[in-house]
Amino acid sequence: MGQLPETADVVVIGGGVIGLSIARALALRDVRNVLLLERARLGAEASSAAAGMLAPQAEANDADGLFNLCCQSRDMYPTFAAALREETGIDSELHRTGTLYLAFTEHDQREIEHRFDWQVRAGLTVQKLDPTDARTLEPCISESVRGALKFPNDIQVDNRRLLSGLITANKKLGVRLMTGTTVESIRTNRGRIEGAETSRGFVSTGTIVVAGGAWSSFIKVTEAASPNPRIEPVRGQMVCFDSTDSSPSIARHVIYSPRGYLVPRRDGRVLAGSTTEQSGFDKEVTASGVHSILSNALEISPRISDLPLIGVWAGLRPRAQDSLPVLGPCAEIQGLVFATGHYRNGILLAPLTGELIAGAIVDNLVSSELSAFSPDRFAIVGANP
Repeated sequence: MGQLPETADVVVIGGGVIGLSIARALALRDVRNVLLLERARLGAEASSAAAGMLAPQAEANDADGLFNLCCQSRDMYPTFAAALREETGIDSELHRTGTLYLAFTEHDQREIEHRFDWQVRAGLTVQKLDPTDARTLEPCISESVRGALKFPNDIQVDNRRLLSGLITANKKLGVRLMTGTTVESIRTNRGRIEGAETSRGFVSTGTIVVAGGAWSSFIKVTEAASPNPRIEPVRGQMVCFDSTDSSPSIARHVIYSPRGYLVPRRDGRVLAGSTTEQSGFDKEVTASGVHSILSNALEISPRISDLPLIGVWAGLRPRAQDSLPVLGPCAEIQGLVFATGHYRNGILLAPLTGELIAGAIVDNLVSSELSAFSPDRFAIVGANP
């Protein structure tokens, strides 16, 4: 594991896709002494449990600041994935076939009409399909489908391969990655960061990035008043099928409905998800959760019933009180930066988060895009006694 260094130029707390993307972006800007601290294993939490969908258009009910941020980050992915492959030789398997959004009820039909109308007005790329068109594209789709939208620009990435690429890239760039190290508190003095108190000792630094996902709220700031963005865990369960023996293949697109989704992988796996549960830090897979996912998957494609079920898992998404990410420097404490609360969009927002946070730290340029997501929108709390 190595010895905890005494000093670092920047300490990044959290070894998921967000923390790793920020650390890499800092190193690419010639920050030479970046230390990333992870309480457990790198990428072992929400980042590895995700489905890897990069689908802001399929998921959005209207255009807002978060939607624009998500679209911008999605559009960075071809360059981001290609750079990681160049740096590491690891293919993140960016799959650019697109996403289908299906309607099975009258309510679903109204929903896709609404999505189509506002996205066309906004100048976004979206195609309306009738049931025959949808089933021609994906024969696995249920005959009960009433209509569909195709989002050619909503794509997917293999999130676990992406994590492997980010870990390898950081190592090659000289970022020090330390696992099994819990940051217990952040020490400040006269409104400035002094360092981090960890389970393995103190490390001195002038800049700390809080990217601890669902565990971010456990990191306390001492001797200062600071914003208090409460980050809560939201459990999402997943099911995985093996379609390697299925002929024809079960799907080429990500297939989405208002109740669930199917995500095909190049190796023949098909992921189905997901649940949204207030369960604290309990990551157990439950019978009711799996039943719900299977029901929604079968609504999309009855052919799923013939596939072997080869895996189930759950992850904890980090959600802030207002369900928006917490991004950017803290005005109250110099050197304290937040990059957490990404909720369902951690994989999607990783490239842009890395660039924006690194830019704020290295160039002292806080993009106007971050204003709506600033940690300063939360109430200030006093120092701990």
